[in-house]
Formats: sequence, C-alpha cells, structure tokens
Amino acid sequence: MTLVIAIVGPTAIGKTNLAIQLSQRLKGEIVSADSRQIYRYMDIGTAKPTTEERETVRHHLIDIINPNEEYSLALYQRDALEAINGIQRRRKQAFLVGGSGLYVWGLLEGWRIPAVVPNKRLRHQLEVRVRSEGVERLYQELIHCDPVAAQSIDPRNVRRVIRALEVCGEDQKFSELSRKEPFFDFSVIGLTVDRACLYKRIDQRVDRMMANGFVNEVKSLYARGYTFDLPSMSGIGYRQIGKYLNGEYDLDTAVEKIKTETHRFARRQYSWFSLKDRRIQWFNTEENYVCAISEYLSRQGLVESIGKGGRNGQDT
Repeated sequence: MTLVIAIVGPTAIGKTNLAIQLSQRLKGEIVSADSRQIYRYMDIGTAKPTTEERETVRHHLIDIINPNEEYSLALYQRDALEAINGIQRRRKQAFLVGGSGLYVWGLLEGWRIPAVVPNKRLRHQLEVRVRSEGVERLYQELIHCDPVAAQSIDPRNVRRVIRALEVCGEDQKFSELSRKEPFFDFSVIGLTVDRACLYKRIDQRVDRMMANGFVNEVKSLYARGYTFDLPSMSGIGYRQIGKYLNGEYDLDTAVEKIKTETHRFARRQYSWFSLKDRRIQWFNTEENYVCAISEYLSRQGLVESIGKGGRNGQDT
C-alpha cells in the first residue's frame, strides 16, 4: 500500500515549513488538508503557502473552488485520493498537511460518509431559526441528538451545526461515520508547543496578515460579490474584518478578536489531534524537532537527514 506521511497540529505551529523541507528531501508533493485554503482569492487570511513555496514543492487542493461554492468531506475525500494516486504514479512521496481534523481523519481512516443528501427545506428552516433564535439553541438540540458530534463541532459554526442536524433528521448520527479499510498506510507526525508560545505565534501571524493587506483582501472579495453571509466568509478573520468594514468594530477591536478566536480555534484542534493519541508521533517545535523527526523517519527507512530553512513556523 501507498505510505502517506501526515503532518498535523494546531494553527501557526509550522506544518508547511516542515512539509516543504521533507518534500524537498524525499521528492514529495503536498496534499492540503485545510478546509479554508480550498477557496480562491482568500490567500492572506488562510495563510496559504506563498507562490515561491508552491513553485518549490507541488501542492494539491489549494484554490480549487470559488468562495460561493459548496464543498464537503465526501468531495474532499474523492479529490485527495485522486491527488495521492497521482503522486504515487509519479513515484513521489505524498504528504498530507493541515489542521482540519475532519479532513485528515476522514481520509486516513477511510470514513464512509453518511448517505444523506442536503435537505434544502430543512436547511432553510434551520437557517431561519438561527436568525431568530441564535445558533446556540440549535447547538443544544445537536447535543441532545448527537452529543459525540456536538463535542467536536464549534457551537458558532452554523454550517456544521446545521449539517449535523440534517443528518440527525434522517435518523442517522453525524458522529457515526463508519470506517472502511484504510486507503493506504500512513504515518502521522504531530507538531506542538506550549500554549503561551503558540498564542504568541498566532498573534504574530495575525499582525503579519494585517501588514500584508488583509483588509484589502476582504474588500476585494466583497467587491467580487462574495458577501459576508457566505460560509467561506464566516471563517476567523474574514468575519471580524467584515464587521470592521460594516462599522461594527474599530480595526483594533477586529484584530484583537481575530487573535482571541484563533487561540480558541487552536485549542479545539487538540480535540482532533490529541497529545494522547498513539497514532500520532508528537514533536515539540521549541526543541530540536527537525533532527528528531529526521531520526524518527530514518528508523522507518525513509530519510537520513533533513536540511534546515523554510518559513520559521509561519503556517496554518
């Protein structure tokens, strides 16, 4: 079976930096497992790899749909498998890189996606209720019908809460995604660091985003007709800058809220990638982790050493 090396961990930990180093050493290509980097025109706020980085190492599943188009785990699973099969045919090493736990484990474990087609009528009813009652009321209903799914879903992620309730409405549970045989063998590398250091990295990245023109990126998206009620525009950063542009926040408040929400998001990511998960080999990025990973992969017969350099931890 094909061996896929996955690199996971919280936002801003340095996954892309490591993946590029490994890809250069192992003649690899990178398959993104980021649910936001799939959107075109959303570059700064999603911390996409730079043009130079994408020219250095081939990346897949970045910039594949417009911000007003829908995408699902089933589509991601299909597209990622196609990309990995292509990498294998080219006799290259596939790296799965990202912090979207649903994408990572859905692919690695071969989840069977619930055969529940979108119920547009129910979805509209739930969307109306969100506007009148708030998403919190719907989230409480999700806790009642599928507490396992509720634990892994952000209560403020309206789209995900509604989708989970759609599945419940068909007498299934979003959390009961049955496993098939894995599509390939995999080795999972996890990057971590203490919370204070992680939060500092996140804050520094947000400051870079602002300096690099994030406000203008959001303005440009809105000018293209991508309104702030779209799921893609509800992501961290875009939502807060949207409120700044609408006059609800001043810019300093928007930036502070982006940082706070990203801290919270990073904590949630550890529910998908637990430090106690024995499937993951964890490395602390404050230590000499590059050499440690080199030794770990050497024991598996994959690589002898990894060179230094890269983005210095600027990643998603």
